[in-house]
Amino acid sequence: MSEKIIAVSAGREITETEFNEFLSKLPEQQQAYVATEEGRKQALTQYANYFLFEKLGYDKKYDQDEAFLATMEAVKRELLGQYALTQEIKDIQATQEECEAYYNEHKAMFVKEAKATAKHILTATEEESKKVLEEIESGVKTFEDAAKEYSTCPSKAQGGSLGTFGRGQMVKEFDEAVFTAEVGKVIGPVKTDFGYHLIRVDELTGGEQSEFAEVYPQIMQQLTTEKQNKKYMAVRQEMIEKYGLEFK
Repeated sequence: MSEKIIAVSAGREITETEFNEFLSKLPEQQQAYVATEEGRKQALTQYANYFLFEKLGYDKKYDQDEAFLATMEAVKRELLGQYALTQEIKDIQATQEECEAYYNEHKAMFVKEAKATAKHILTATEEESKKVLEEIESGVKTFEDAAKEYSTCPSKAQGGSLGTFGRGQMVKEFDEAVFTAEVGKVIGPVKTDFGYHLIRVDELTGGEQSEFAEVYPQIMQQLTTEKQNKKYMAVRQEMIEKYGLEFK
């Protein structure tokens, strides 16, 4: 089946397949626009213009200008070098066995980040904090209502909510209390440089070991890149020994 011709520019047929390939190589930020009818038409005009101005170059014999030939030679050197390097490393990839070995040797790197969702009530003194705790435990006030009434932290407006945060983001004493707390239980008073805190942890997530299957793609990419970089350095050294390299 013959290719669908969507334009003819300076005598050159432009097929739908080659134009779609041209579109696919445009920057990501342009993809949404060229997916529209208007954007596609504009892109086709741009693509067709390449062949019109190519003809202009040959008609005016600009292709024989020394400046053009020098530019072409420079581009050729760069492209050939890039292509040669790509060919040398294209088949280099980490194996699953290498990835599994790396995972087993570096398990500590693949522990999911511990996160907590918590509320707190901050007071200036321990006595105040204990009094508020009594009101909460006796059912006189909910934790949220007590936070709104007694807390000196701006989070009081949200019932003491601190949202969700990772381990190590809060001051040491607060952090240790949160990540060792029983979910749903009010703990404290916990003393920090800010004052005394009553804390209720509503959710704790993370902290567990990631399975190999979860991190396999990440490890594969990392090890493959490392192997390719090693090959790059080896090829570079081989070329230096063969042809020389001297900086002056």
